[in-house]
Amino acid sequence: MKSLLLSITFTIMALLTAIPARANEPAAASRAFTSKDPAVVKALGLVDAGKFTEAEALLAGGTGEEQIRDRSEAWEIIRRIRFEYSLEPPELLTKLQKTIPDVTAEDVEAWAKESKARYRMIDGKKFYFRREPQNIFLFSSEAKKRRAHAGRAPAEPKWQLLDHLKTIADEADQTGKVEVQPVLHKFKETLTLRSNAPGLKAGSLVRVWLPYPQEYRQQQNVKLLRASPEPKVIAPNAIEGNPVTGGAQRTVYMEQRVEDPTKPVQFKLSFEYTSYAYYPKLEEAKVQALPAGWNGANLSERAPHIVFTPEIRAQVAIVTGTETNALVKARKIFHWVSANIPWNAEDEYCIIPSLAVKGFTARRGDCGVQNTVFITMCRVAGIPARWQSGYETEAGRELGHARLGGNVYRAVGLAAGRCVVWREKIQRPARGGLLLRAPGQLPDDCESGLGP
Repeated sequence: MKSLLLSITFTIMALLTAIPARANEPAAASRAFTSKDPAVVKALGLVDAGKFTEAEALLAGGTGEEQIRDRSEAWEIIRRIRFEYSLEPPELLTKLQKTIPDVTAEDVEAWAKESKARYRMIDGKKFYFRREPQNIFLFSSEAKKRRAHAGRAPAEPKWQLLDHLKTIADEADQTGKVEVQPVLHKFKETLTLRSNAPGLKAGSLVRVWLPYPQEYRQQQNVKLLRASPEPKVIAPNAIEGNPVTGGAQRTVYMEQRVEDPTKPVQFKLSFEYTSYAYYPKLEEAKVQALPAGWNGANLSERAPHIVFTPEIRAQVAIVTGTETNALVKARKIFHWVSANIPWNAEDEYCIIPSLAVKGFTARRGDCGVQNTVFITMCRVAGIPARWQSGYETEAGRELGHARLGGNVYRAVGLAAGRCVVWREKIQRPARGGLLLRAPGQLPDDCESGLGP
């Protein structure tokens, strides 16, 4: 069994709550996107028109708790859009010159047009997405050629996805198991509240909730190894079912009384678990109708991110045609998404009004956007589908970025997931993974770790 040792260091107090899953869950998006406040609606329209300063002025003040919250969230969205789109054309040219020394401003303009590089007009000035030229090198063939000609093309990675997938498939076929390639993970978490932090004083009680893994299918044998101070509460594990119950987000709750505010306050946690690559054998002949007692879970819209627009409905009808087998339909949808919505470096999620609409209309998106389109199209086709998220992990590195996937229901179990979706085409797996949320939990608005 392979083993990974990782450490996570926090310098902020993370408030990751553990709440039970609910049938009527919140929208998992900013209230600003669903607000009826005329000032918020008008301000977001001004943002779309590029009039950011005018929009910010509209959001000042407010009366009542709901109105103040809606306006403050809209203002925060504007702030984060300014951060995401903060790269001026001369700065983009400078970044490109690091790999293509002779690049010109005219080249940049042409490559940006070819790659459909995202930009925003903000108060009359053009700003590119801050992660460019990442998407330019993904979608501009000319930019890639020039970079290779300059001898600056990135080296081929030693770890090859297709080799890894073949190993998973071979082991699953040889053993008959659906969970293979176990990896033992050992995590160390440290949260530090710096000395003389604002509000810190002798006698203060510091409360923290540190992330803790779910025990779930391909993530097993979760063990708490050490904790300082002693945990007060460990959130319960999620329980698979319809609906999912138990802890929607697993955390370890600890608290510590401040004795000397001139000294840092520290919380430490270490745990281990074993993760597996998940490779189910999906057989069309075994697909059955939903049980009579199915309560409609994971079949409906969940605005604003999962919405059944006329355009999405029409595309589902084209993709699935007259097919009646749910597994065949899900495969058709999966292959359509794979072929038509390639991966790109994405905006911070909390500034995207609808993940499904964005991915479907832009015909691009990162793993979360791609999977939200897949989930939405499956639901339109009458196939229960839900969100699942976790983190990619790799030995010797701090916690990796989020890796997001979708689940679809079938009568013989839940198929698809973080590591494997279909036997003939497999989603990119992480070398290891960490699942914190119960399946079906959409990402929180402005989720910790995704923004500035």
